[in-house]
Amino acid sequence: MMLRLAAALILFALPVRADVQIQDVTSPGGIHAWLVESHELPFTALEIRFRGGTSLDAEGARGAVNLMTGLLEEGAGDLDAQGFARARDGLAANFSFRPSTDAVAVSARFLTENRDEAVDLLRLALVEPRFDADAIDRVRGQVLSGLASDAKDPNHISGQVFDAQAFGDHPYGSDGSGTPESVQGLTREQVVAAHRAALARDRIYVAAAGDIDSESLGLLLDRLLGDLPAEGAPMPPRADWKLDGGVTVVDFPTPQASVRFGQTGIERDDPDFFPAYVLNEILGGGRFGSRLMTEVREKRGLTYGIGSYLLPMDHAETMMGAFASSNATVGQAIDLVREEWRRTAAEGVTAEELEATKTYLTGSYPLRFDGNGPIASILVGMQMEGLPIDYPVTRNEKIEAVTLEDVKRVAQSLLKPEALHFVVVGQPEGVASDG
Repeated sequence: MMLRLAAALILFALPVRADVQIQDVTSPGGIHAWLVESHELPFTALEIRFRGGTSLDAEGARGAVNLMTGLLEEGAGDLDAQGFARARDGLAANFSFRPSTDAVAVSARFLTENRDEAVDLLRLALVEPRFDADAIDRVRGQVLSGLASDAKDPNHISGQVFDAQAFGDHPYGSDGSGTPESVQGLTREQVVAAHRAALARDRIYVAAAGDIDSESLGLLLDRLLGDLPAEGAPMPPRADWKLDGGVTVVDFPTPQASVRFGQTGIERDDPDFFPAYVLNEILGGGRFGSRLMTEVREKRGLTYGIGSYLLPMDHAETMMGAFASSNATVGQAIDLVREEWRRTAAEGVTAEELEATKTYLTGSYPLRFDGNGPIASILVGMQMEGLPIDYPVTRNEKIEAVTLEDVKRVAQSLLKPEALHFVVVGQPEGVASDG
């Protein structure tokens, strides 16, 4: 008991801001990065983002960026897939390559003693991938297996149907992994073109944390990224929102209906983003105590979990939510979500809800900075969102500055109960498509 009490006292004694020392680094070749230097452990975490992601797929080549990203570790330079894996493992390095709708993410972890060799190997993957025929076939098979699994997953289906209805022919409206037909048809030439389109110097964001100084990081970045193409493919246009309020039912044999719901959202750089962020945490942030969790789960037991979230993307802004409920009760759950949307839009929130949420949001934020990897990931995300370098210091001040009047004003303007659309995948009783 005394140990737990001491730990709690230490936690509450922590500053309510993440006071990390961020250096702004520019390499001799002009590559920009943020660095948190720490020499306590002899390793470095490096995070790289290439803006664009699967949204850059060329017409008729849906899934090309996803397939290309999966091939980056499958042979590079004079190393085939097995040779690359042996070289990476021999250096005790860790690389990961992950495509998303708006970015290709590259993560690297390496020991200080192996830094140069690890960076040279990572450079091969980024600059000189082989795209061997056998590797393409192997990774294509993995993608097709994933698509087949997704086609049987009601949670995935609800998300895909919602996106297709919301964004239509825009890349946001379809799965970045492609379809079985499009993936089967991808050629090596299309994969090479996707590499040129997505991995270029005009869209790089970099952050590092760990046992490296600013001069060494600058030289490393030029060696690692300097030989990439200067420019990639143009970004897609803005994604217009095409959904009205209502319900779409997708018939699917499952005892638990999967529900995705949403409406238009708010831009990350909107002056009202922080009040909107606090508002969403109170309404449906996913914690026990949020209004949706209280009404739908705790009081009535209609779901194991429900949450909502703000999703400001590069070309659209949404406010989304999800839950699952039995086919017999999903209609009641939908009605409750609508009612909480209406009530919050009309009344705002209480002073008690606001203070409790501020305490949670400000107290939990510094705990995210718990290692080189998380720090580097946070910093690169900040850059992509256009946040200032002092954001970890000022972020909690912005949360604390949110007032009841701010939240009520934003609730009235942001929450649109009549525009809320639900996609239900299952066989819901008493619920039918109305659009």
